[in-house]
Amino acid sequence: MIENIFSTNMSESLDLLSLKLVIYIFLLGILPSLFIYKLNISYGTFKKELITKTIVIFIALTVVTSQFLIFSKSYSSFIRQQKILRYYANPVTYLHSSIAYLNQKLGAGKTVIEPVGQDAKIPAADNDRELVILVIGETARADRFSLNGYSKQTNPLLEQEQVVSFKNVTSCGTATAVSVPCMFSMYTRDGYSDAHARDTENLLDVLHHAGISILWRDNNSDSKSVALRVPYQDYKSPAMNPVCDEECRDEGMLVGLQEFIDKQTTGDIFIVLHSMGNHGPAYYKRYPKSFEKFTPACHTNQLENCTNEEINNAYDNAILYTDYFLSKVIDLLKQNDKHFETAMLYMSDHGESLGENNVYLHGLPYILAPDTQKEVAAVLWLGEHFYEDGLDLNAIKTRANNAFSHDNLFHTILGLMELETNTYDKDLDILSHDREKHLAGLVKR
Repeated sequence: MIENIFSTNMSESLDLLSLKLVIYIFLLGILPSLFIYKLNISYGTFKKELITKTIVIFIALTVVTSQFLIFSKSYSSFIRQQKILRYYANPVTYLHSSIAYLNQKLGAGKTVIEPVGQDAKIPAADNDRELVILVIGETARADRFSLNGYSKQTNPLLEQEQVVSFKNVTSCGTATAVSVPCMFSMYTRDGYSDAHARDTENLLDVLHHAGISILWRDNNSDSKSVALRVPYQDYKSPAMNPVCDEECRDEGMLVGLQEFIDKQTTGDIFIVLHSMGNHGPAYYKRYPKSFEKFTPACHTNQLENCTNEEINNAYDNAILYTDYFLSKVIDLLKQNDKHFETAMLYMSDHGESLGENNVYLHGLPYILAPDTQKEVAAVLWLGEHFYEDGLDLNAIKTRANNAFSHDNLFHTILGLMELETNTYDKDLDILSHDREKHLAGLVKR
């Protein structure tokens, strides 16, 4: 959570601010603090204070001990399985975590980054050029895609395309600051840490080692240090993004992208589009007004002033705009299908709570977070050349309900780019079964 605080930007912060919040802070924070500051507290003698505090501590320990003895069976099992809760219940943890965060960041400049996948290369049999676009979604729940059976038609355009929607994908974290670096890391969620991500090259570095042209365009907060060593373009302001109204739109990242592709006259191309998606709580800002299909919609960042229906409608309208954006990405890839093997993979960074059990937004500790914050949307589209060389759409669809996670992204992209490297793990490649057929097709050609 401290990482989230320091990773946010002004735009995200303003979405959380309101006049009501300022009044609350003044009346319930500043004024009481001034009152306590001015208050003269009369302390007793050292002996009297020592006796009083000893009695209070004794009573507190007696209550805690008796509670533990009464429920010892439940507590013992629960604490053994959920050790991290001992830290969440301890107020000193916040001070400890703050110091740990500062130490981590102060030591970041001294780190030597461990190389990964330096042996990566394009197979000699692969004479086709790959053009793959990875779209990182923001706060998109799997159960809000009509592709996955949602009752509202939130994917009218994607439903017209030959896409595979993976319905059972879980995230690495519940916040962008954790999930995005983890998605690009070679480590699985169980072995991932911020230190590992900082100290080790990621997926983009492996692709770079293979000579692939890379571009990261960002309409979100930033790349969370993933794109530090590759070309990066910030599309959060009108200076770069020509499609802006109330805020700059995700589709603006597509403007001029064809020109970039045309300039890469040789080799493969990998493009990352980091979208604004469904970032809350101001869901109504995440889509142009023409996409407000589901009404009434919540038009404030103060969710407590909206009904659950209004909140959900605003969120679903943002999904509807994502559907439009992804369809435009597919249209761009279709224009290049004659010259490349084209593919789009969309995967959201985490989910969102929309009032279930009175929980909203995201970012809860993973162990406590509901499934709605961890089950993410993921959609794959492949161009015609991939199918010509052996991939079978129906075969891929048979695995649409399989359990996948962010752990699979690193290796699935390596598979789509058809790279040879010891870093690649076919067991974590969503398309590994089809990749062997595809490579066999390349050899025959």
